[in-house]
Amino acid sequence: MSSTSLSQVSEKILYAVKVRKDTQEFQTLLKNEKFSTLLEELHTDDLKLSFWINIYNAYFQILRNTELVPKNKIYTSKVIAIAQEMFSLDDIEHGILRRYRFKYSLGLFAKPFTPKVIKQLAVDKIDYRIHFALNCGAESCPPIAFYNYHKIDKQLDVATISFLESESHFDHEQKILKTTQLLKWFRYDFGGRKGIDQMYLHHLNKDIKGFQIKYSTYSWKEQLDNFVEE
Repeated sequence: MSSTSLSQVSEKILYAVKVRKDTQEFQTLLKNEKFSTLLEELHTDDLKLSFWINIYNAYFQILRNTELVPKNKIYTSKVIAIAQEMFSLDDIEHGILRRYRFKYSLGLFAKPFTPKVIKQLAVDKIDYRIHFALNCGAESCPPIAFYNYHKIDKQLDVATISFLESESHFDHEQKILKTTQLLKWFRYDFGGRKGIDQMYLHHLNKDIKGFQIKYSTYSWKEQLDNFVEE
């Protein structure tokens, strides 16, 4: 891929999506790259996180806005060509970024019979902050930002703080926290209740021990092109 890294291409294709420019050049570059190069370049979790989050967010927009893939097929259709392999959005989110967790297991169980390609590409450790970075085109999804592997840790912290602040509502008198359904759906990505308590303490300096957690209704109303203002 000449002197342009895969990480840079992931940022460029996402930017092209944002400014509504044609993405075919970048799609072709990604499709034709060697799989061995993909493995070689994405050799740390920071590189994997920044690349695959950008790719997920870019391709969701491409599949819905340009290729008009219906919503009921958009997650499972293997139509994303990367390094001469075909991926679905679910492959990226639950296979690579969530280390092949079964989609409906709250994060408890690995998916059986995971393809070798997914295992080779998967992160070494699940980072719960991805849930505040991936955008599935719905109103309740986090806004889309551009992730760079040099800054990924700080960027994911910022995304986490921002999303939790906007989605968390405290009733201190009744000791009730109302928050995003993401914490319920992927409970064990966050380390269960103990991990959620630690997350709130670490990111928002909020002690929620003893609080009852309730979950807001998740809005699936479509809201495409929801980008963070740079």
